[in-house]
Amino acid sequence: EVHLVESGGGLVQPGGSLRLSCAASGFTFSNSTMYWVRQPPGKGLEWVSTILADGGDTWYSNVVKGRFTISRDDAKNTLYLQMNSLKTEDNAIYFCSTTSIGTPRGQGTQVTVSS
Repeated sequence: EVHLVESGGGLVQPGGSLRLSCAASGFTFSNSTMYWVRQPPGKGLEWVSTILADGGDTWYSNVVKGRFTISRDDAKNTLYLQMNSLKTEDNAIYFCSTTSIGTPRGQGTQVTVSS
């Protein structure tokens, strides 16, 4: 059974940074393409970023490109999302997933960007 646990969220001022982590278990993480998705307040899930199983290729949504960096540590079965230059529009619950539609996903971690 896929088990994903996100962490690292919090309250940060605009322009600040956060690093999210996702601990994965129950499947062969190193063979899996992984995704970050997010859910802004009152809205549906939206795709944020993708990293291939070998970590060589990454993709980002236009709204986060140049500010966010996805990475992975297959030895630790952990996915990361480094978020820099955060904006209020980045307020959301962030989830990691094995699919671009966010199913399955963990419980999420709240990111609040506010002054």
